[in-house]
Amino acid sequence: MTDPLTTGAPVVELVRELGAARQTVATAESLTAGLLAATIAGVPGASAVLRGGLVVYATELKHSLAGVSDEVLATEGPVAASTAEELAVGARLRCGADWGIGLTGVAGPESQGGHAVGTVFLGLAGPGHTEVMRLKLDGDRWAIRIGATHSAVRELRRIVGGGH
Repeated sequence: MTDPLTTGAPVVELVRELGAARQTVATAESLTAGLLAATIAGVPGASAVLRGGLVVYATELKHSLAGVSDEVLATEGPVAASTAEELAVGARLRCGADWGIGLTGVAGPESQGGHAVGTVFLGLAGPGHTEVMRLKLDGDRWAIRIGATHSAVRELRRIVGGGH
């Protein structure tokens, strides 16, 4: 049976490209609660590139485990571009990876902190490169969480493939 998490995302290609570049990845995930790490781990050979991941669903864990500053959490909140960036940097540093991916957002069913359901911030941090993007995803909780996961795979693949 094929791993259902890997369906619909170019995760096999990402694992192959990270391996060819001799680079690794780690995640710090809030709304996806480990789905991104699990999706990458669904590819045979992922152990060569996946260092690990932090599930930081609770706001205080974003600080204590992933290193998001108290100031950012107090002023910007847990769902913010700066939080996603610090999650990505924290994943990279704390797991000893070349690339860190941070995901935070609102999967629903209700808005949170003034952010509509489907608002997701994706942070990517790696060698000489950091970027954050805001995603607007549609659907129920599952669709939003899978959409965020697949977006993260596509965006890291774009960067690793040289398409900054």
